[in-house]
Amino acid sequence: MSGARHGAGGASSMTIKAILTDIEGAAGPLSFLKETLLPYARERLGSFIAAHAEDEDIEEALEEAGRLMGGFSLKPVEAEALLQRWMKQGRNPTPLKIIQGRIWEEGYEAGAFTAEIFPDVAPSLNAWRDAGIRLFTYSSSSELAQRLWLGSAGGDVATVFEDLFDTRVGQKVEEESYKAIAERLALPVAEILVLSENEDELDAAKAAGLATTRITRDGGGGGNHPVAVDFASLNLG
Repeated sequence: MSGARHGAGGASSMTIKAILTDIEGAAGPLSFLKETLLPYARERLGSFIAAHAEDEDIEEALEEAGRLMGGFSLKPVEAEALLQRWMKQGRNPTPLKIIQGRIWEEGYEAGAFTAEIFPDVAPSLNAWRDAGIRLFTYSSSSELAQRLWLGSAGGDVATVFEDLFDTRVGQKVEEESYKAIAERLALPVAEILVLSENEDELDAAKAAGLATTRITRDGGGGGNHPVAVDFASLNLG
């Protein structure tokens, strides 16, 4: 089976050949990010930078942070202040996400926390894959952070995804990011379905021509997008 029909929310049916899903809020609880992961990174940011500033990936991330601020070479204390400000502002620049992912890696390895995936997610993903639909994630968290979340949740959830996209392809609220992903997938935009709880991200995906469905696990409205309360209730038939 090469795809499925998408007719959620009364939209005209179309063939969906790939699903691009967020993790936070769609596949797993957003509260885990807000109440566990972000505070953990915030508390350890300064000490982590001091200990790992010469690691290749961290050094490159700090250099990129400086470039984003106009080409400055940041001292560790300046880098911490900048990244803390970005976190407070809710911004998702790639250098911050790379460093957060590394901090969370230490947390997972130390057993400081365990991620959760909603119970409907794995069965739905497996069914979609068996139906011939290609599966991908797209998150503001780094690829490493996504793999850690999916792996920590147990089972084989991570293995069903063909690729994990992060902010290196662009910010999730930018239309061009979704066009770039569609080009990477070598599929027409209308054959890619985006799942997210974030309406701003879905607006960008819709503007790029992708199909969208808002996952509203709290029962909220969908705004400009079809709505499903979980993966299991998503109408791909």
